[in-house]
Amino acid sequence: MTTKHSAVPTTYSPSPTSRSKPSVSKDSIVDWVRPDGRGYRQCRPAFFRTGAVNAASGSAYAEFGNTKVIVSVFGPRESKKAMMYSDVGRLNCNVGFTTFATPIRGQGSDHKEFSSLLHKALEGAIILETFPKTTVDVFALVLESGGSDLPVIISCASVALADAGIMMYDLVAAVSMSCLGKNLVIDPITEEESYQDGSLMITCMPSRYEVTQLTVIGEWSTPEINEAMELCLDACSKLAEIMRSSLKEVVSGSQE
Repeated sequence: MTTKHSAVPTTYSPSPTSRSKPSVSKDSIVDWVRPDGRGYRQCRPAFFRTGAVNAASGSAYAEFGNTKVIVSVFGPRESKKAMMYSDVGRLNCNVGFTTFATPIRGQGSDHKEFSSLLHKALEGAIILETFPKTTVDVFALVLESGGSDLPVIISCASVALADAGIMMYDLVAAVSMSCLGKNLVIDPITEEESYQDGSLMITCMPSRYEVTQLTVIGEWSTPEINEAMELCLDACSKLAEIMRSSLKEVVSGSQE
């Protein structure tokens, strides 16, 4: 059953750090502005809705700007007999893109790599001992690719798992940052990712102050990594509040 939710996305952004510098472009052009008009430390408004797929045990839809993702969770179901006995549950993750997700029809990121990274980000947050000998399937589908796709997939999957009643230590929030010349740009869109010099993604359980995954690509200086991690962790904490609110609305709605 689909519950009622506010149609207004909620804005979240990290607090400024003492090391933050004025924003300039990759080519040091002072009047550079981001393609969507945001500040370099400003995240896109985030929107979550649970109960998006009636046939699933739990599901969620997420929209961050032009990035739109839907995640379905099925199970726990009995594991195949061919699998070895295990006293803990198994997590199976699969990420796909619709044929119209990108401007070039049929073009998308590496699904296998995204599936693997999704699994690594979520596995440490799920209490696998609560469903031994069974498997939980997580299917993520990118409806529209607008940048920072993987962080949105991970955050949306976490909400879907909670909606399915899967026991977790905490929700998993994910935020990424691009390095463009001397600039650090949080929650980059596709255009910014296309010419980034490096990228960093953090997935964490904010309430437990635990990082479940850290991915760094490209060349970063130590001060840049420290600042990027600080900004992303702060943004993850604020994003998690929005995620919890979407789940609380389900509870309050069912009691009305």
